[in-house]
Amino acid sequence: MTVRRIRTAAATAALLTGVAACSAPGNSTGSGDAADSVVIGVATEPDTLSPLLGYGKDGNSKIFDGLLARDTDLTLKPALAKALPEVSADGLTYTYTLRDGVKFSDGEPLTSADVVFTYDTILDAKTNNTHRSELDAVKRVRADGDDKVVFTLKYPYAPFAGRTVLPVVPEHLAKGQDPNTGSFNTQPVGTGPYVLTSWSRGEKLTFKANPGYWGGAPKVKKVTMAVIEDDNVRATRLRSGDLDGAVLPPNLAATFKSDGAKKTYAAKTYDFRAVTLPQENEVTGDRAVRQALDAAVDRQAMVDKILYGAGRPAYGPLPVNDPWFAKGIEREQDLTEARRILDRAGWKSGAGGIRVKDGRRASFTLLYPSGDKVRQDHALAYASDAKKAGIEVTAESATWEVIEPRMKDDAVLAGFGSNGDPDFGLYTLLHSSLAGDGFNNMARYDDPVVDEALDTGRRSSDEATRKAAYAGLQRELVKNPGYTFLTHIDHVYVLADRWAGLTTQVEPHEHGFASGPWWNLEAWRPKK
Repeated sequence: MTVRRIRTAAATAALLTGVAACSAPGNSTGSGDAADSVVIGVATEPDTLSPLLGYGKDGNSKIFDGLLARDTDLTLKPALAKALPEVSADGLTYTYTLRDGVKFSDGEPLTSADVVFTYDTILDAKTNNTHRSELDAVKRVRADGDDKVVFTLKYPYAPFAGRTVLPVVPEHLAKGQDPNTGSFNTQPVGTGPYVLTSWSRGEKLTFKANPGYWGGAPKVKKVTMAVIEDDNVRATRLRSGDLDGAVLPPNLAATFKSDGAKKTYAAKTYDFRAVTLPQENEVTGDRAVRQALDAAVDRQAMVDKILYGAGRPAYGPLPVNDPWFAKGIEREQDLTEARRILDRAGWKSGAGGIRVKDGRRASFTLLYPSGDKVRQDHALAYASDAKKAGIEVTAESATWEVIEPRMKDDAVLAGFGSNGDPDFGLYTLLHSSLAGDGFNNMARYDDPVVDEALDTGRRSSDEATRKAAYAGLQRELVKNPGYTFLTHIDHVYVLADRWAGLTTQVEPHEHGFASGPWWNLEAWRPKK
């Protein structure tokens, strides 16, 4: 995960102070009627602004560019590269030619050495980039003159081009620093359409347009990302005119429907909510309990009552409309089957209707992050459904500092999802080699069938072979669930209707800061 949660009491106090200050009369951060500036309310801020540590790895950073970028429909298109890569017949060599005349915002020219430095630093085990496994296929990166970069792979990796949306950093600034602690993490310089001008942790980030941007100077000259963790506070500030736009949960977005001056955007996503079921927990480690929970949950009710219809039931990590989704794994709530599974496994009804086996109650804690109403509602609905099958789930709110050390033993209402290719999201979610690696494989899931499918999908270039592998993986997750998949959620945004050129993409889990209608902010233009 690359977003920074407002975790401590001090940070929360700073946030509330910032809200009060920004909302004071005569000190609004809103842009009023100015068409060349915009203030956006987001729930989280990045841990870092350095791509070397994972910032912007899936594209859409406003400070940086990758060799490639994604269009509205996620089609890959050239960015810092002149064209899509030339790929060798064996699928092991990708050659990129850089666009002419591109400069970093400090005026220094982009060269192939910057690209090599970026990838080499990320691949260095000393760099604290938890997404390094995403570049596992890379054997070597080398410059061929100033304008060509050649990637040599260890094995054919079909979706490799999609990995090169990763932002490129300037070697002349970042090379002399420790990538983990250097000033570049908070004072970045890139080739992108915007330049960071200030960052008040827990309060806001401010950007100005890059007049020398290779894609043309943006029409929106100033952008402020106001960090407001509380959903209700974001909605209130948007309603008061203090914000021009915000990411909101569906129920709060619905309150703006009658506001003719604002427009609502709903983006389809790969973002899902799921309950991690740690295999080292004495209760959730029992496959029968995990299977029973999967049968007991009412996914459609969660979509209808929690998401107000802005989402879809999640039967696995891939949404039902994804071309890689395994048809036939859709399933409805089946409490009779849930009870039957538990009966067969020796979990007998005990005091208060809670199941017991070998003197152990079918009871566990489900943690969810404080301030996230959507996750809270999912957790409470999950606990209610589980109780109907005889499983006691105690939902508990906590900060991420509290949650992180407990993830090994306690369930968590988590969010994941990556777009572009199934390998991008599934490998880090499920592969046993990444169990307990930060937020990778939070459930510490370990299934040899799934591992083999993930390795086949990653290392094969044959589409039919890959599709069979990922279909088998999804069916195995039904038999041996390490997570209870609940819903795929739409991301909903409300924005003052003063600009043209706004669209949304199909988004990953991370949203609000770089995604949303502002994913292509540099292409906005004031309405006439």
